[in-house]
Amino acid sequence: MYLNEYGQQIEIMTQQLGMIEQQRLESTAAIESIRAIQENEDGIALLPIGGGVFLRAKVLDAGHFLVNIGADVSVEQAGADAVEYLEDRITELEALGKKVQVPSSSCRVRQRRSRGALKLPTRWPGRPRQVRADPDV
Repeated sequence: MYLNEYGQQIEIMTQQLGMIEQQRLESTAAIESIRAIQENEDGIALLPIGGGVFLRAKVLDAGHFLVNIGADVSVEQAGADAVEYLEDRITELEALGKKVQVPSSSCRVRQRRSRGALKLPTRWPGRPRQVRADPDV
């Protein structure tokens, strides 16, 4: 009984860690993009419009960016402020990831202990192999 619950908890925490990592990677990519746009002298950027299709666009104001601060609310920030905000977000996401990872690890330990108490193998013995009939025989 507990074994299944531990497995479910581990799966949920693994999904949460994946979402946290995805957000961290997106924030890192946004920082790189902000810096690249600010360094680009001709003001041309590739704008993804979906389906692997990009549009060449002229950036009118490379010094200011619209930053989503949550609940679908975006604010205009100077490039340096946007980068600082994203770096702070990355720090928070890394801390959150560590908080999720600790219970995940303890769940795995409890799952192993429960498996050992029930004397269940960590892997089930080999199943009988399916033998295909050889048409030549």
